[in-house]
Amino acid sequence: MAVGDPLPGVLIDHFERRLRVGGFELIAGVDEVGRGALAGPMVAGAVILPPGFDCQGLKDSKALTPEEREAWDVRIRADAVALALTKAFPSRIDRRGLHVTNLALLRRVTRLLPVRPDFVLSDGFRLRGLGVPTLSVKKGDATCASVAAASIVAKVFRDRMMERYHRRYPRYGFDHHRGYGTPSHRAAIARYGPSPIHRMSFKGMTLYHQDRETYEGLYARGE
Repeated sequence: MAVGDPLPGVLIDHFERRLRVGGFELIAGVDEVGRGALAGPMVAGAVILPPGFDCQGLKDSKALTPEEREAWDVRIRADAVALALTKAFPSRIDRRGLHVTNLALLRRVTRLLPVRPDFVLSDGFRLRGLGVPTLSVKKGDATCASVAAASIVAKVFRDRMMERYHRRYPRYGFDHHRGYGTPSHRAAIARYGPSPIHRMSFKGMTLYHQDRETYEGLYARGE
């Protein structure tokens, strides 16, 4: 089941509130980050927030500044009933495909929670086989508190990984584009070739593999 956006002015934790009225207590939100990146891992987070968690200002990780994400990460980790993170590296994404890997990652992070949830909210992806009720919510990272929290802890975790990768492969600028396909990133690939953490199955990377000269002609200028 998928549902649409909430009405304007509705609190971000309204799904959780309604579920608690229905008798569900341990409501997990799950989300992934790094899905569309050309390089680096895809990371999934799962969070169970306690009743009464102060959600004022809580948003999808993409709508927050890095400083705001860091502050929320600290709060979520301190107050969460349960939290889990897991990741899939580029080799697995290339081997199994993006969508299959994404769904498997969301199921895995849910099972990694130290407390078993009795309901799971996800951001748009229908999750089957978890043994508990689930609901996929359109734009769930912007409309469900627990999904937004999962997106934040996953984003902060992945950004720190990309900072470490930047120190290992400084030519690519992973510290600012985080592996996404910006013009400067594609220009670096054209200039230096792909690194070991690039996803060679992704559009553009397959072109580099098949016709490097054409790739360089398209992207080397970084425009």
